[in-house]
Amino acid sequence: MIWNEEFETLPREALEALQGRRLRDLVERVYVTVPPYRKKMQEAGVRPEDIKGLDDLKRLPFTTKDDLRDNYPFGMFAVPLERVVRVHASSGTTGKPTVVGYTRRDIETWAELMARTLTAAGVHRGDVVHNAYGYGLFTGGLGFHYGAERIGATVIPISGGNTKRQIMIMKDFGSTVLTCTPSYALNIAEVMEEMGLRPSDLRLRVGIFGAEPWSERMRQEIEKKLQIDAIDIYGLSEIIGPGVSVECIEKKHGLHIFEDHFIPEIINPDTGEVLPYGEEGELVFTTLTKEAFPVIRYRTRDITRLIPEPCICGRTFVRMEKVTGRTDDMLIIRGVNVFPSQIEHVLMSVEGVEPHYQIIVDREGALDVMEVQVEVSEEIFSDEIKVLEGLQKRIEQELKDALAVSCRVKLVEPKTIQRSEGKAKRVIDRRKI
Repeated sequence: MIWNEEFETLPREALEALQGRRLRDLVERVYVTVPPYRKKMQEAGVRPEDIKGLDDLKRLPFTTKDDLRDNYPFGMFAVPLERVVRVHASSGTTGKPTVVGYTRRDIETWAELMARTLTAAGVHRGDVVHNAYGYGLFTGGLGFHYGAERIGATVIPISGGNTKRQIMIMKDFGSTVLTCTPSYALNIAEVMEEMGLRPSDLRLRVGIFGAEPWSERMRQEIEKKLQIDAIDIYGLSEIIGPGVSVECIEKKHGLHIFEDHFIPEIINPDTGEVLPYGEEGELVFTTLTKEAFPVIRYRTRDITRLIPEPCICGRTFVRMEKVTGRTDDMLIIRGVNVFPSQIEHVLMSVEGVEPHYQIIVDREGALDVMEVQVEVSEEIFSDEIKVLEGLQKRIEQELKDALAVSCRVKLVEPKTIQRSEGKAKRVIDRRKI
């Protein structure tokens, strides 16, 4: 089942011709309208007229999260703010979010891409979509919402939390599609079991899961416990949100990238060299149709490879394998991007805390949990218990405010966190994904 057969099944030659035209238009536009891009291109010795087709893409400079941070909040926008009808944001490395904007046409494009995404997963008009992704500045909830409405499905905008109520609503409303993080899907399965409910008590048949890494083993567990097809989706707010790529229900191997809107590249993360199909490296995207917030050669930091072989579903786009890791130190906790530097920024602003800490990430049941162990000064550690408890609660609240996700804080006595002669090992990730 294909949503937009005209574009999703384009012959390779026609697709690359379309990409070339859109790339030339994009470069000309951002050179005029986005001063940071104009400056980067001038420093690289590249002018818009030098970009004649896809072969010239490698001449353009990369864009990184630092570029977005340095031009916070709207310095990378290609249109005046009065044309921006929506703003979303994701976590940034210094506490300031990465801000992205959408024109009315961008919202239409996003809805189209999410309609393709849902259709690829087997969703159709008449389905009841239980959307447990977060609504708000996070792009997940509204992305799925608009796509489901575009194909004519019924949307339940439940967002996250209150799992027993979610299960009751799925049962009573006859939900057929579940959209959320994979870890939350497993949590739903466990709570259902505690409530004495079987998968047959619900009408669910398919789930579309993303916003955090998950393995084939986890897919099998979700499919077994919920008796559904579990489909992987990939996206990031800097590119558009969810709707960049998705598995099809026919194959469930490799995520189709919507190449009429995004050009993918795989590069050597150390040298920036473009790698051929099949080789593993860092995923880079160029957006071809976005108006408010276009990006050129954006380094995602995600590690994967591209699969050019045709898929049985009929789509001609290349596929990307599941992301296997990252080239930076970002953690994804329950769908939220968390950087150790954010945690350090909060800790170092608290009096009585030493500059030694460790982040331990684990999985309890189906949900990610994060504990921050932090050394305190001799004076604080030898103080009354209620003083320590007050400091612990204060740090937990400040971290929750900064990260938008809760974590435990454990205060430890001075000199108990292992020192390193080289780079400090700040993160211990015990999750088995």
